[in-house]
Amino acid sequence: MSGWGVEDMSKEIVADIGQEMIKVGVIEDGELVELYIEKRLSESAVGNIYKGKVANVLKGMQAAFVNIGLEKNAFLYFGDIKRDNLDDGEIIERMDVVSISDLLKPGQDVVVQVTKDPMGTKGARVTTNISIAGRFLVLMPMVDSIGISRKIEDETERERLKKLVNEIKKQPYGAIIRTAAEGCTKEELEEDWDNLTRLWEDIKKRSKDLKSPSLIYKEMDFLLRIARDIFTADVEKFHVNEKEAWERLKEYFKNISPKFEEKIVFYENRLELFKYFNMEKEIEKALSRKVWLKSGGYIVIDKTEALTVIDVNTGKYIGSIDLENTVLTTNLEAAREIARQIRLRDIGGIIIIDFIDMASEEHKKKVLEYLNMLFKKDRNKTQILDITALGLVEVTRKKIRQSIDEILGNTCPYCDGNGKIIYYGNKNSPRCI
Repeated sequence: MSGWGVEDMSKEIVADIGQEMIKVGVIEDGELVELYIEKRLSESAVGNIYKGKVANVLKGMQAAFVNIGLEKNAFLYFGDIKRDNLDDGEIIERMDVVSISDLLKPGQDVVVQVTKDPMGTKGARVTTNISIAGRFLVLMPMVDSIGISRKIEDETERERLKKLVNEIKKQPYGAIIRTAAEGCTKEELEEDWDNLTRLWEDIKKRSKDLKSPSLIYKEMDFLLRIARDIFTADVEKFHVNEKEAWERLKEYFKNISPKFEEKIVFYENRLELFKYFNMEKEIEKALSRKVWLKSGGYIVIDKTEALTVIDVNTGKYIGSIDLENTVLTTNLEAAREIARQIRLRDIGGIIIIDFIDMASEEHKKKVLEYLNMLFKKDRNKTQILDITALGLVEVTRKKIRQSIDEILGNTCPYCDGNGKIIYYGNKNSPRCI
């Protein structure tokens, strides 16, 4: 599959900072593959830590609603509760607790962290299993185990990093070793650990001093968060068009990763950096229902309340050998574009891909293996199931934030997103329903 260019890709980050929104794109081999957008007036709450007050407990749903000071109460599921983080007088020691009402009561204070932003009519999703992200580590104060990013594939490096983290641990806390830690020194890991543990001690102190509902800890701003999470060693350049942002990025990396400073490029007279890099067309494509493939085939992406369906069609492509080869070639090309569109649009939840029917088991296996390989570059947790007899593939992808169409678009108030124009006898008076 080397001809498809999955490995050894050139990678760049482009940050277009405007008055109304900040747009950040990740480019791999000249193609936009990831897009992050934050409107200036609708800042993300993911990562923020609050001291909240339990508003009500729903025993039948094994969940609670917590007032954290936002417009809507946050949703806390039973499985997201770590008992160690409840109020001192409310910690339940028994191991036979089976109901959320045994753990939480209305009016009780609880420290929670936002894991999903409010979406539509739903409030934020929260957990009491706090985690704090640094450059190389994610501190997990509620557990005492070491995990490591699946993107660090070299076993020798994985063992080296785990050994170093176990050596620098001064407290009985757990950690996840991030992709950015690959190749870093013991000193770099230790500095990250010390900074994170000091921050956690401060958070614990503030949680006792503040009244609920209160914001205890605010996650770093959008651009620095992006830099921390996706600016890894394989990124060649980080382009930015605002001097203040450029200086903040340089300052951030000055102490933790000085070698990254020279990769940050400032464009003084480029007000619209996305246009300069010809990325606007890719965003338009990411908002379209139909996406054409280079061969002449196409995919159709339909979003419903419960799931997203992606259909593959040969379109104008007729091939040159035989039908089976035409189908395989289209499915492979579609797989590549589907993986890119899922990352680009940030589609989450259940995704059903309807590939063109393949008679050959070998061809089915080839498409599935290729799809799995493509998703290795996805930062979100993704699971891919086998191809069914009907050529359907089920993909589950973790949804953390709003997808691009939800951020940039508004649902039509007439058709509620159904997209149908109905004519009642008179074509001059259409109605959208």
